[in-house]
Amino acid sequence: MVTLDKLSSEELMQLEDRYGAHNYHPLPVVLTKGEGVYVWDVEGKKYFDFLSAYSAVNQGHCHPKIVKALIDQAQTLTLTSRAFYNDTLGVYEKFVAEYFGFDKVLPMNTGAEAVETAIKIARKWGYEKKGVAENQAQIIVCEQNFHGRTTTIISFSSDPDANTNFGPFTPGFIRIPYNDLDALAEAAKQANVIGFLVEPIQGEAGVYVPDEGYLAGAKEICSKNNILFIADEVQTGIARTGKLLAVDHENVKPDILILGKAISGGVYPVSAVFANDDIMMVIKPGQHGSTFGGNPLAAKVAIAALEVVTEEKLAENSERLGQLFRKEMNRIIEKTDLILKVRGKGLLNAIIVNDTEDSKTAWNLCVELKNNGLLAKPTHGNIIRFAPPLVMTEEQLMECVAIIEKTILEFKK
Repeated sequence: MVTLDKLSSEELMQLEDRYGAHNYHPLPVVLTKGEGVYVWDVEGKKYFDFLSAYSAVNQGHCHPKIVKALIDQAQTLTLTSRAFYNDTLGVYEKFVAEYFGFDKVLPMNTGAEAVETAIKIARKWGYEKKGVAENQAQIIVCEQNFHGRTTTIISFSSDPDANTNFGPFTPGFIRIPYNDLDALAEAAKQANVIGFLVEPIQGEAGVYVPDEGYLAGAKEICSKNNILFIADEVQTGIARTGKLLAVDHENVKPDILILGKAISGGVYPVSAVFANDDIMMVIKPGQHGSTFGGNPLAAKVAIAALEVVTEEKLAENSERLGQLFRKEMNRIIEKTDLILKVRGKGLLNAIIVNDTEDSKTAWNLCVELKNNGLLAKPTHGNIIRFAPPLVMTEEQLMECVAIIEKTILEFKK
């Protein structure tokens, strides 16, 4: 039997290549340990994590309070399914519903599951409360969206990598340009529209931040047309953008809120869909569920993870450090033609590399960042997303800025 702890990074990457499906293209680094804002590879090299598992690790790697909650509960009860009550779920549901200000929560495991759940709730509400004819409900979505990779979700994706050769697709979606209130107002006039599903900031598309007033304007259009405003905050939620939720920047209250990733601090798969009673109560026993959704481990981990967000003032830290980071990036951009701009909110940011989407420049730049001790990843070819754990200090952030500056200024295409 192979002893895995004796294998090199190269050998471990070869194992994945040989035995794993090739549905990811990771940066060539093999990690074995994480703590706070740092991760280490199997050879012992230390890196700043500037991706945070796509914002799942907002509270930092292996946060002791969250890990303790996991261990303590794992020694008592891990799973009952929803065939029975358990002594943690109700406590969690009360905590999390009050934390985000909703009557009800429907617990799930992954972000894509939560999006699918929100779609089902919205459709059922449309038929039973709005009076839309059966099987005619339509949901407005945005171009360049990323809500997951299940069959229904890719049916309304505009990314050819996501949907080519995966049809036939699920009907019932109207796609409009992002950040375009006129297009939304026009689409809202169509028959049988029951919801508008939107990312407050499009993360996977390259951290596209909409114009100020877009979210508030979208909510107003939805309200006027009796359409549910469905906010997918799987990536932008849990203090990532400088507020608890990205919609909080415009004081918008979604009709349905979707959360995942950092609701568990990256320690365990947890997602959740929130709505008030007039919407959520359309779901009856047997109509939706999950064996693992709302399990005792998830409940205890999520409570601890959200307590950390409050206790350590992570939203405030994200807002302050995000402003500093963009200021520093703009200073660096003035010195080089390699980077065109920086954009973002809080500690969800991206730089746009001055090259075409099909170039390798952003990838090669990320490899050089890795070599210099910082891990990030390109998206859409020429964009690099920067999203460190929110527990980062100003001193650590400035160390990272120095690494980024050195890498960019010394980079050769």
